[in-house]
Amino acid sequence: MRRLRPDNKGGVAILFALAILPTMALMGAAIDYSWASLERTRMQKALDATALTLAKMMPADQATLNLRGRQFFDANMTGSKIIGAQLSIVAVTGKIDLAASAIYKTQLFSVLGVYEIALGVTAEARWGQKKLEVALALDNTGSMAWSGKMTELKKAVRDLLDKLQAAAMTPDSVRVAIIPFDTTVRVDQTGASAASWVKFDWWEKPSWIGCIEDRDQPNDVLDTAPTGSSTNYPATSCSYSGALVKMRPLTNDWEALRLTVEAMNPNGNTNVTIGLVWAWHALTSSLVLTEAKAPSEDLEKAIIVLTDGENTENRWTTNRWSIDARTRTACTNIKAAKITIYSIRVIEGNATLLRQCATGDSYYFEVQDATQLSSVFSAIGDKLVNLHLSK
Repeated sequence: MRRLRPDNKGGVAILFALAILPTMALMGAAIDYSWASLERTRMQKALDATALTLAKMMPADQATLNLRGRQFFDANMTGSKIIGAQLSIVAVTGKIDLAASAIYKTQLFSVLGVYEIALGVTAEARWGQKKLEVALALDNTGSMAWSGKMTELKKAVRDLLDKLQAAAMTPDSVRVAIIPFDTTVRVDQTGASAASWVKFDWWEKPSWIGCIEDRDQPNDVLDTAPTGSSTNYPATSCSYSGALVKMRPLTNDWEALRLTVEAMNPNGNTNVTIGLVWAWHALTSSLVLTEAKAPSEDLEKAIIVLTDGENTENRWTTNRWSIDARTRTACTNIKAAKITIYSIRVIEGNATLLRQCATGDSYYFEVQDATQLSSVFSAIGDKLVNLHLSK
C-alpha cells in the first residue's frame, strides 16, 4: 500500500471522466448543426419550388396564393424534423417573394442548454424580364372539331393569355397576335378593298369579306412588302361561308384577344404555310400589319404554330409533299429572321416537319390527347416570360 500510495497514473482516468461530458456535448452540437443545416437546405428547395409554382399561377388572389403555397410547401417538407413552420408570400407586378421560418429541436446539444435552432430561408421568382411580341398561328380546320380539340385549345390559349398579361411589367411590354388559319387567313376588310396590297379578280370584289390566299411564289414564304403584281395578297372567297374568324394583329387589348379566341370555329382544309407567314407578318412593322416594334436587345419575338393534321391544300395544289416544302421554307426564313418558333402537333400531323420547323427539340411539343394542351401552353408560357428564381 505504501508503495502504491504515491503512484499518480490513475489521474488520466479522472481527467478523462471530467472531460467526457463537454466533449460529448460538442460532438452533439456538431451533429445537431449538421442535421439543422440539412433541414435548412430542404426548406430552401421546398421554398424555391413553391415560388416557381405560385409564379406559374399568376394572376391569383392573396387567399389562393396563401392556401396553395402552404399546401405545396408542406408537401415538399413531409417527414421533416422542423416544427412551427411559418410562410410569408408577397406578390407584386412581375415577381413573387416568399419567406419561411421554422424551429429545429436539438437532440444532443440540449445537454449544454441549447434546445432549438431557428431556421429561415427566402426565395424570389421573377418573370417578364424582356418585352415580348407573340403571334399564335392556330389551326381552325374542320378536324379541330373532333376529340374536343377546339374546346381544349381555347382553354389553353385563355390560360396562356392570363399568364402573359400577368407577366407584363408595363402595359405595352407584352403584346399578342392571333392568326387563325385554314387554307386561307382572314383580315379586317374595313377599308381594305381600296388598299394597295390587295389583289382582286373582278368577280370577287363585290362579295369579298376579308379572306386572303397565298401570294405568288416565292413571296408566299417571305415577308416582302406588297408593292403590286406578284407581291400583293390575292383576295379570295372565304371557305364555308366565312366561318374563319378575322385575325387579331399585335395588341395588349387582352379582352379583344380573348374574344377572338372564343370566336374560333373549325372548318376547311389545312395550309400551315399561310398561318406561319401571317404570324411572321404580325411580328414585323412592314406592310400590311404594322403594329410590331423594331427588333432590339430587350425585345423577344416568337411564333406558336399549332396544327392537328397534314397539309392538304394551298392556292395551287392538294399535293401534301409540295405544300410541305413551302411550309419548310417558311420556317427556315422565319428562324433566319431571329424569330423563335414553338410548334405543337395535336394527335395528327407531320411530326418530322413540325419538329424541324421549331427552333429546337425543346420547342417542339406533341400531344396525344387534347386535354394535354393546357400543360403544353403553360410550359411555353413559362419559357416566354422567362420564369426563373432570382434569389
